[in-house]
Amino acid sequence: MSIVHPPISYESCRDTLKSLAADCPQARLRSLGCTPFRRQVLALSMGFGERSVLFSAAHHANEWITALVLLEFARDCARALKENDTLLGVSARALAEVCTIHLVPLVNPDGVDLVTGAVAPDSPQYALGEKIAAHYPEIPFPEGWKANLLGTDLNLNYPAGWRQARKNKALLGVTAPAPRDYVGSSPLNQSETRALAAFTREVQPEVVVALHSQGQEIYWQYGGLEIPGARELGEALAQVSGYALADTPYLSAFAGYKDWFIKTFRRPGYTVEVGLGENPLPLAQFPEIYRSCLPLLLTAALGKIPVDKWGEGM
Repeated sequence: MSIVHPPISYESCRDTLKSLAADCPQARLRSLGCTPFRRQVLALSMGFGERSVLFSAAHHANEWITALVLLEFARDCARALKENDTLLGVSARALAEVCTIHLVPLVNPDGVDLVTGAVAPDSPQYALGEKIAAHYPEIPFPEGWKANLLGTDLNLNYPAGWRQARKNKALLGVTAPAPRDYVGSSPLNQSETRALAAFTREVQPEVVVALHSQGQEIYWQYGGLEIPGARELGEALAQVSGYALADTPYLSAFAGYKDWFIKTFRRPGYTVEVGLGENPLPLAQFPEIYRSCLPLLLTAALGKIPVDKWGEGM
């Protein structure tokens, strides 16, 4: 298995997606909009099937390893389509006929570039991050940075219990731009979250999966809503990945992307916490993370475990 351009940067992600789109006729690349620092939030769509699904990664800057998962998944799908091959026994062409898979690997390109070193230490962008981080000396800089470069935690910026999230984070002392946990001045006031929300409304996915790190857990609920089929699909995702289907911790249970999706669309949405350890996770974990995520993503795409033998464990 090859890892695409580790660790990750906006440019390496963009170049990988452009190459995949150029080489695979069933892949389409588009920009969803620009960040405040003129990096694009990019989406790659593959297949033409009626069932639409949307997978996102790297809402949080120091969780950039999740972007590599979606880039590797896109690379594997493109290769299998080109070679008329299978993915874990699933025909890529049959998958493309049934599903349209939308991938947004880098929701937070500005923050990821800060954490991974693509933002030069002598640049104004780095200085902005340093200025914000100076108020939070307990958070290592830049490796502890989760927010975008304006200091907003993007996965706390969606209109689903946003006011409760603001209260929860205020109790932790975060009421202004910060390396993590600042919810923004209002829901969807960040260009990145507006772009992803608008794209989600456009493609109307049957299910969304948002990749985060870490914990090897799958969160599937929001606000006590009973979403038909959500638990069953969540159990299938847990079965094929080896991750645990879990309740979201209260302090993290509001204003996230999957929360907004569940509230708005009344369809299954999942936050998947990949890997174990302290963020950013080491690249040494990537092969095991991808082995867990590949069957999970295929199962989410099809809405069921697609191959009977998967029930025996991957």
